[in-house]
Amino acid sequence: MIEGETVLAVVIARGGSKGIPRKNVRSAGGKPLIAWTLEAARRSQFIDRLVLSSEDAEIISVAKQWGCEVPFVRSAKFATDEVTGVATVIDATTQVEHHDWVMMLQPTSPFRTAADIDGCVRQCIDSGANACVTVAEVEKTPYWMFSLSPANTLVPVMRDFASVQDIPMYRQSFPKSFVLNGAVYVARTEWLRQTGTFVTSETQAYVMPRERSLDVDTELDWMIMEMLMSGDATR
Repeated sequence: MIEGETVLAVVIARGGSKGIPRKNVRSAGGKPLIAWTLEAARRSQFIDRLVLSSEDAEIISVAKQWGCEVPFVRSAKFATDEVTGVATVIDATTQVEHHDWVMMLQPTSPFRTAADIDGCVRQCIDSGANACVTVAEVEKTPYWMFSLSPANTLVPVMRDFASVQDIPMYRQSFPKSFVLNGAVYVARTEWLRQTGTFVTSETQAYVMPRERSLDVDTELDWMIMEMLMSGDATR
């Protein structure tokens, strides 16, 4: 609870991951990947209730072993590739008692800390915002990113310059750019139900360092995660 308002955290973990099969329960640094998220959430000062949304029996069993409530089993219609994470979170809010705030936590962000979780909530309260999400500064500016034309020529993703040759070749000339890192999404519950998204033009950003912003979606990401864990570089 924060300033008299309650916070529900929903860990979303589907069984049918494609990039890394069974990644949520695969061992990472000596424990299931999902355990890193559950441990961080349980250390939060502001989360009042921590629940899992999953349709998978093994994930449910592992989550319970690591201290997470599983008050419902996610229905099949919310367990397909086409269903968004926010849809599963909104569904979860209908399965449990009402909380003022709802948070989405994904097991693919193992380096996110309780301080990151609480900082995101605190930023909502302090700014009076309806939502806040975690971001990280990008290493490569989007001004150096291109799509390809049918003729295989470079087409700038950012259209701030008249032509490709007008784009400066030194990074310091561009404003800092940030990307959603997938670690924490939090919003007022009723606002989320109304908008259907955590990210609108009024959403606040909570900046996390890049070393805690790894989002594990591929085997290469997994290798990087294991190297970081073995070196304890993020703790």
